[in-house]
Amino acid sequence: MLNPAEILSQIANRQKNFALTRDLYCDEGVFQTDLEQIWYKEWLFAIPACEVPKTGNYATMQVGAYPILIVRGGDGKVRAFHNVCRHRGQRLCSKPNGSTPKLVCPYHQWTYELDGKLLYARDMGDDFDASKFGLKPVHCVDLNGMVFICLAQVPPAIGDLAKQLASYLAPNKLADSKVAFSSTIIENGNWKLVLENNRECYHCGGSHPSLCRTYSDNPRMTAMEGPDSASPDILAHWKRCEEAGLPSRFINHPKMQWRLARIPLLNNAESYTMSTKAAVAKRMGDMPFNDAGSLLFFHYPNTWNHFLADHSIVFRVLPISPTETQVTTNWLVHKDAVEGVDYNIEDLTRVWINTNDEDRQVVEENQKGILSPAYEPGPYSMIQEEGVVQFIDWYAETMIERLSPTPAMAAE
Repeated sequence: MLNPAEILSQIANRQKNFALTRDLYCDEGVFQTDLEQIWYKEWLFAIPACEVPKTGNYATMQVGAYPILIVRGGDGKVRAFHNVCRHRGQRLCSKPNGSTPKLVCPYHQWTYELDGKLLYARDMGDDFDASKFGLKPVHCVDLNGMVFICLAQVPPAIGDLAKQLASYLAPNKLADSKVAFSSTIIENGNWKLVLENNRECYHCGGSHPSLCRTYSDNPRMTAMEGPDSASPDILAHWKRCEEAGLPSRFINHPKMQWRLARIPLLNNAESYTMSTKAAVAKRMGDMPFNDAGSLLFFHYPNTWNHFLADHSIVFRVLPISPTETQVTTNWLVHKDAVEGVDYNIEDLTRVWINTNDEDRQVVEENQKGILSPAYEPGPYSMIQEEGVVQFIDWYAETMIERLSPTPAMAAE
């Protein structure tokens, strides 16, 4: 098991524009260091806010060693807490989601308000100060219908992302949507392999027949800095969308930790469906036409998303072990859309159910090959895998920055 100094050495000495070493994908020490330096310090996409639409609705998630509880309070605010009773540590909520008027520990019935305040603790004596035993909060923000959490004591700045999401997501009105379907799968591969696979479509033609009916695998369409003037289709699409009030041009974090980009679908397709037509008769929010394409949004380390005119698809990645990753997908539709009338689940979900399973197989075979002692890092395609290069560069630069000794430490 590698220690932080050994991990830093492998990352710092990696070959530029090549895949990572076997240890960086498979080693338990690397996994634990990834958790400590990235997953416990960055903003993470948690849930779509519409998953907890009413007072007392809650959802749970597991980030490494931390069980997390997300709940909507009586004031309408979404909050996050460590899902740990302040008495003897029992998890308050064990189900993935549910609803409760108060948060009651199933062990000894300590009872908390939805804002985390301890209301009741039986037989604790006259000198017991309940105000000192509220639930421990976790940083939580609702960014235009997407709830992010951060486990760090001092979270990174998120104001610029909040501003851009407010603009780009406004027409979809995610707050006025509902979860039509949810899927959670386990991919037997390292979380970085899951993200790498998402950041390129080099594999799409050979792996995703359903998706390729509507999604272009042309790498110039989703180049990291955006398409150039030699891409007239996307420029015309941007002009039409922006004239209709849909922000469309590529915008990104300075280090590309996140990016927003609106792209057209193939052949004026309306949605990710086998027919290429809209899956939902009732459009999202204020979307002006069905063929608005897909607004793409990724945020490292754990989410990518597609926002279309008729529905939205939000993805959450959570690491389980060095070679296991949980991927949760939620399909969102207008809150007034009626299943069986405005949409059916098969049409809505088939393309991405297929694509998720195909990606699972790809990642798992990738991981099996990397586990071989014969594996050695190979070169990325600078035409097809620019997004993978950028993700791995972000990962490497982040880890080097956080693992490198400070001047004071180096002097000791």
